[in-house]
Amino acid sequence: MNSDEILLDCEERMEKAASVLQDQLKGLRTGRANPGLVDSIRVDYYGSPTPLKQLANISVPEPQQIVIRPFDASALGEIAKAIQASDVGLAPNNDGKLIRLTIPPLSTERRKQLVSRVKEFAEEARISIRNIRRDANKHADQSEKDKVMSEDERDTVKDDVQKLTKKYEGVVNDAANAKEKDVMDE
Repeated sequence: MNSDEILLDCEERMEKAASVLQDQLKGLRTGRANPGLVDSIRVDYYGSPTPLKQLANISVPEPQQIVIRPFDASALGEIAKAIQASDVGLAPNNDGKLIRLTIPPLSTERRKQLVSRVKEFAEEARISIRNIRRDANKHADQSEKDKVMSEDERDTVKDDVQKLTKKYEGVVNDAANAKEKDVMDE
């Protein structure tokens, strides 16, 4: 691999690690309603696990409530079961046409648990980014051994990989800090 390929691959993978963290953080509950809480719940729809957002319209009519309006009314029961089985900790209220989820205010203890989950997710993302850095550095070393690039080029690539690592660790830290603040301020 030449230096451009190594850096491009590295940046794409780090970007993906940061976006995975963003998705995980969306699914964490704060004190206010957010469609991201239930978007990724998988519902057993005609035998195949389907994301809820593909089966229903999810809206937030008030700050403490999520309304799920399925496109197919026969899926209501399965959607309610999937929500109960998920780890969001909300009880679905099924009125035959739609499902309402009421978001209760968070206790201080629950907020602290959520903050520790945010920290776990952020640490997983940072570890992932560091593993990507290690892989990119290995590719650079291998390319230098294979005479694809010089020592100076290899060192430049390693410096650039380190800069990318710092950049994406910063993105992860900013996202985690923003979510922690969001959880504690509610």
